[in-house]
Amino acid sequence: MITLSAAVERVMRLAPVIPVLVIEDIQHALPIAEALVAGGLPALEVTLRTPCAIDAIKVMRQVPGAVVGAGTVLTPDDLARAINAGAEFIVSPGLTPRLAEAALKAEIPFLPGTANASDIMLALEWGFDRLKFFPAMAAGGPPALTSLSATLAAAKFCPTGGVTPENAPAWLSLDAVLCVGGSWMVSKGKPDVAKIEADARLAAKLTQ
Repeated sequence: MITLSAAVERVMRLAPVIPVLVIEDIQHALPIAEALVAGGLPALEVTLRTPCAIDAIKVMRQVPGAVVGAGTVLTPDDLARAINAGAEFIVSPGLTPRLAEAALKAEIPFLPGTANASDIMLALEWGFDRLKFFPAMAAGGPPALTSLSATLAAAKFCPTGGVTPENAPAWLSLDAVLCVGGSWMVSKGKPDVAKIEADARLAAKLTQ
C-alpha cells in the first residue's frame, strides 16, 4: 500500500511545475485545464480564493490526465469541501493542529506550507515530510532553503511564492526540491489557451 508521503511525492513528480490557479470565472476552468494538461502540466492547484473555486475543481476533474488539487486550504471545513468536490491533493499556506488532524483522518495527499525551521520541524512531528516552502522568495529564496534542508534533510519541498521562469531552474537544481509552484502560465481575464499551452510546454521542460 502506498504511503501518504509517497502519494504526495507522486503528485510532485508529475511535472517540474504545479500551476497555482485563481479561477475567477467558472467558464474559464475547462479551457485552462485543457491547455495546461496539453502543455505537459497535469497537476493543477486550484486555490480556494474565489467563489467558484470549488466548482472549478469539479470541472477540471473532467479533463483527461488532469490531477486536480485544492490550494489555500486553511481549515478542516475547507479541506472537507475540497475533498467533496473531488480534489486529489491538498495544499495549505501553513499548518495548524486542527488542519493536520483533518488531513491525516482524510488520508489525502497533503502539502502543508512551511517558511522556517520551526514550521518544518512541526510538520515532521505530524508525519508530513513533503512540504510547500512559502512564500519562497520572501522567505529567503534558494539560499534559505539550502540552509534549512542541510539540517532537516528528511523534508522535500515545492517552493511557491515569487517563483518565475527565470528563477525556477535555481530552485529545481536543489536536491531538496521536487517541483515548484507557479502562477505565470495563466494571466487574469479571458484565457489565451494557445499561450497557456505554449508557456506550459516551456515550464514542463524546466530542469528537474
